[in-house]
Amino acid sequence: MDTHAVLQDAIAIAQAGGKIALSYFRKPLKMETKASSIDIVTEADKAVELYIAEEILKRYPEHHLVGEEGGGQGAASETAEYFWYVDPIDGTTNFANGIPYFSVSIALTDANRCPLAGVVYDVTRDDVYAAIQGQGATFNGKPLQVSQTSELINSVLVTGFPYDRTTSPDNNLKEWSAFIVQTRSVRCLGSAALDLAYVAAGRVDGYWERGINSWDVLAGMLLVEESGGKVTDYAGNDTPQNKPDKRYLASNGHLHATMIDILQA
Repeated sequence: MDTHAVLQDAIAIAQAGGKIALSYFRKPLKMETKASSIDIVTEADKAVELYIAEEILKRYPEHHLVGEEGGGQGAASETAEYFWYVDPIDGTTNFANGIPYFSVSIALTDANRCPLAGVVYDVTRDDVYAAIQGQGATFNGKPLQVSQTSELINSVLVTGFPYDRTTSPDNNLKEWSAFIVQTRSVRCLGSAALDLAYVAAGRVDGYWERGINSWDVLAGMLLVEESGGKVTDYAGNDTPQNKPDKRYLASNGHLHATMIDILQA
């Protein structure tokens, strides 16, 4: 497979999907709830995913596609060699409230969910974060590199809170409280895909979050790893996308062991 050609397709599709999202942005929206009253989906999410799925499967009908809103499509998952994971609007709560921090995330993986190519498109800023396995990551075509921050107290971290936070005691408050007093700052920005892109770009030094789905993070994971960072679960195990508890830790690498210690405390 020509991963460069695949990535260019993914970038073009993400950008076109972003234009669709912008056509709905800061306008009255039809919204529904999913798992809970704080887990929402808008008509824009559905329209963008419909476009992306059609465009990808038109080009790669032998692949299987998993979308946040539409589920599995394309070739049978049991026989497909390649898989696409699509989040049409990552940061729907921001989007629905007119906050310009949301993204389109598209990742191509093998059958074991190992990312091969990925793009995170920052829609309102028209910024493209892209990566190919083993070939590095870029921001608007220029190489990306994680930060060199080595002391936690000098770091800026980013996280998010799970949708079941009102009912589950495993709601990230303990972890937030631990990090907030040992870092320069902790942010909650609202788009896991963009959060990971920010780690890859060295804008923040680390990220952790529980309850995240594969379509949220696979492209961002590849960005971090191809920019010199590290991605594991909270215990330091590789391939968190294949672990049932959906816990993700990403960092510039220098802070990884310290962050694990805090998350495991």
